[in-house]
Amino acid sequence: MAENLRGILLMVGAMAAFAIEDMFVKWMGATMPPGQILMMLGAGGAAGFALLALARREPLVSPVFFSRAVVLRNLGELTGTFGFVTAIVLTPLSSASAILQAMPLAVTLGAALVFREPVGWRRWSAIGAGFLGVLIVIRPGTAAFEPASLFALLGVAGLATRDLATRAVPRATTSVVLSAWGFSMLIPTGAALLALTGGAAVPSGATLGMLAGAVLLGVAGYWSLTQAMRMGEVAAITPFRYSRLVFALVIGVLVFGERPDAWTLAGAALIVGSGLYTLWREARLGRRRAARAAPATPGAAPR
Repeated sequence: MAENLRGILLMVGAMAAFAIEDMFVKWMGATMPPGQILMMLGAGGAAGFALLALARREPLVSPVFFSRAVVLRNLGELTGTFGFVTAIVLTPLSSASAILQAMPLAVTLGAALVFREPVGWRRWSAIGAGFLGVLIVIRPGTAAFEPASLFALLGVAGLATRDLATRAVPRATTSVVLSAWGFSMLIPTGAALLALTGGAAVPSGATLGMLAGAVLLGVAGYWSLTQAMRMGEVAAITPFRYSRLVFALVIGVLVFGERPDAWTLAGAALIVGSGLYTLWREARLGRRRAARAAPATPGAAPR
């Protein structure tokens, strides 16, 4: 119980750090184009994780960088980060964060389609319900539809691809090194986007402070998330990932004056509920498989 409690507190702390990081990104978006934000976040994040890797004596240069799994992971990282950062800048933080909560469902869907992992009808139903929640938040074809909200969907697809590709990366390559590589890919991506759109701005002292805060919170959130997943029971700790939406809603209302309507809140609730059910089913099936694989107790009577 103590390990679970520490893991839950670390997970909630990580989600709070990510939500505040998103707040800084949205603030920067008021005076800076998305391409420039991507370049700066990429440089700051890559430097932060590179320093962390060097402190842990983990090699940053490796032939694994050119493997198909790492290349696909990096493509997913830059696509997902580009989509989500653009969505944060152009749309309300509350709705972009609500759509992002569909990522675990997208990972489950991808695992079933790509890795042929077994998914029963209950989890298929939960995935369908979760994406219905996304449609409720976006509301295509209505007056409330914001085309820029599709960037959040691009973020979900990219980040889900990143997580799925990570499964195929050799275990000898640590998450810190992978994160350094992934963030470094944002630099040329942001530069290309900036070349197409133009309009680079000279960052003010306040903007540089926000950037430093975003990078520090991103690295701290990553560390807390990693530590949380290494202690206690995964089934008890993972559901608290959804606390990020609570923090995002509070920040959106108090800081940016957003007023999520009933449809947005209902869609977010459906997404979160579907994700929690999927996590519960996966944990339950995992316990069943472990019980079947466990050797029989010596001396036990056959059943």
